[in-house]
Order: sequence, then structure tokens, then C-alpha cells
Amino acid sequence: MSARLHLAAEDDLDRLLPLVAAFHAFAGIAQDGAARREALLPLLQGSPHGAIWLIGLRRAPVGYIAVSFGWSIGMGGMAGFIDEFFIRENVRGRGMGTEVLIALLPQLARAGLRAVHLEARTEDARAARLYERRGFRRRGDTSLMTWRA
Repeated sequence: MSARLHLAAEDDLDRLLPLVAAFHAFAGIAQDGAARREALLPLLQGSPHGAIWLIGLRRAPVGYIAVSFGWSIGMGGMAGFIDEFFIRENVRGRGMGTEVLIALLPQLARAGLRAVHLEARTEDARAARLYERRGFRRRGDTSLMTWRA
């Protein structure tokens, strides 16, 4: 199975919504369908704040990766944050996550990103190994902290 990437657009919304709902169920993220749609649409309509790529066949994707963009003085410029990365459970373990990162990280670097961050659940050792194999490192004794409005 190939981890082909397709930049998602507005006409991909109906294919993307069930994948995002599945990830949210897996991750314990409480969000109703209307809020989910409202959060996705700007990214699918070309917002400069992020992008979403479908994984697999465009007409029948098996996952997605969403990256938001920002600026980091400490990293020396534009940085990305892998906000969500999901591959359907029935196709996990086939190397698709690795393929996605091998393809996407150099693309992001060529687009000017100086760093890409992500949040890994401490109990998900498999995901942590994937990220470490692709060059992600823990940053000293820092912790991701969040304030929500």
C-alpha cells in the first residue's frame, strides 16, 4: 500500500470528515461535527495557517496529516506543527507513517520551514519510535503546555 500524499482541498471535505472523526474518537477529542467542519474548511480553502494532506488514494484515503504554520524566533523562522496525523487502524504497521514523513518533511523544508514540531502521547511508544526514526527529538526538559480561550 502506498502512502501517496494529496494536498486536500474543499472538495475533499466529505472524504476527510470521517477520518478526522475517527482520529478524534481514538485520541479522546470531544468535538461535534459542525465544529469539526468549521475547523477544517479554512485549511481546505487555502488558509496560510496550515494545510492537510490525504494519505493513499484521493478517492479513498486511509489517513491524513494536518500541519499548522507559525513563526519561531528560536528556530530562526517559519515552523510547522503536526497538529493531527492519522492512519486507519486496519492499515497501520505497513510503513505508511514512515513514507508520509519521508515525503512531507523535505517538502516542508523546501517551502522554508526551519523546524516541525509534534506532540506524541507518552503511552504511544510505537508512534514515538516512528518520530524518533525520522529525526524528531525531545527538547530537553520542556513540556508542551496549552491555554485555551
